[in-house]
Amino acid sequence: MSSAVIIDVVRTASGKGKPGGALSGVHPAELLATVLRALLERNDIDPATIDDVITGCVSQSGEQALNIGRTALLAAGIPESVPATTVDRQCGSSQQAAHFAAQGVIAGAYDIAIACGVESMSRVPMFSNAQGTDPYAPLAARYPEGLVNQGIGAELIAARWKLTRTELDAYSVRSHQRAATTAAAGGFDGEIVPVGGHRVDETVRASTTAEALAGLKPSFADPSVRERFPEIDWSVTPGNSSPLTDGASAALVMSEEKAAALGLRPRARFRSFAIVGSDPLLMLTGVVPATEKVLARAGLTLADIDAYEVNEAFSPVPLIWQREFDADPDRLNPRGGAIALGHPLGASGTRLLATLVNHLEATGGRYGLQTMCEGGGMANATVVERL
Repeated sequence: MSSAVIIDVVRTASGKGKPGGALSGVHPAELLATVLRALLERNDIDPATIDDVITGCVSQSGEQALNIGRTALLAAGIPESVPATTVDRQCGSSQQAAHFAAQGVIAGAYDIAIACGVESMSRVPMFSNAQGTDPYAPLAARYPEGLVNQGIGAELIAARWKLTRTELDAYSVRSHQRAATTAAAGGFDGEIVPVGGHRVDETVRASTTAEALAGLKPSFADPSVRERFPEIDWSVTPGNSSPLTDGASAALVMSEEKAAALGLRPRARFRSFAIVGSDPLLMLTGVVPATEKVLARAGLTLADIDAYEVNEAFSPVPLIWQREFDADPDRLNPRGGAIALGHPLGASGTRLLATLVNHLEATGGRYGLQTMCEGGGMANATVVERL
């Protein structure tokens, strides 16, 4: 079998996902078209040779409806002969797109594919594709007490792993500090594609302090939920959660043989993949079994991994992951995570991949692992090897 390699991976800088945010004036298809054009220009690829464009997007309604991957590639000027599809694995949508692209290469179905993602949370608000409906109505018999939103899930895992508000806020401060330090040193410059004049992550707050975060009110406090889950301490706030974000990202994936034929130098190789389902009530814990599964498939242990990207949907997620694996905190989200860099849902998977590959190159690390919790109780995990 051929192996699948990453030739390049890029992203936009984050924009605040609300009216007036730095990217809120840009149609989401144009956001994605911008990174697609940049990816091809940076690598001098004939766009007609692309076998497929696989796009992650969560809120597939309004401006993000009707297969936004296809709309974006046409807006980017890519030939009409190139197909695209749009997938929804919730927060892991573009990580799943990367899995599908790489697996297609390994299977021999593709020579060249693009995995990408986009989310404009300012223009297509979260859950707008479910307004006026109850998507979970068929689950009432299986879960008679009802499922809860991700914020309550974060509260539940904080309570059950006995994470304090102080720990959650301290982790968030660390995320902003690491992201700000990396940005100041130019560490993100190689992965960011400017949109208009915007080239700096708008969501990073270098001045964030634990004292400031301690003054924020809980986001999800609800007396009816307290009756059902008396163990909750209401510790999850806007300060220790990922912000609403606009952004896009994309990775160029191909076989090693095709890269050699085109004279391109691969930056990393996909080593293993995993996807798991998990408790849809807690919802956010799948990163633990997904990590176990992907390491077993790679024939590696966590000690072999030089950097781990665990998506910071809420700070309890990387903290319970770190605790379960007794993981080195210095290797965990070493350039900051979604709490600082933002979480444009459909784009986050390939955003993490961009940051991970650049970090491995900058530090000489060999293996990187990324994993992401997902709505409905799922998680993706990926191991890559720097080349």
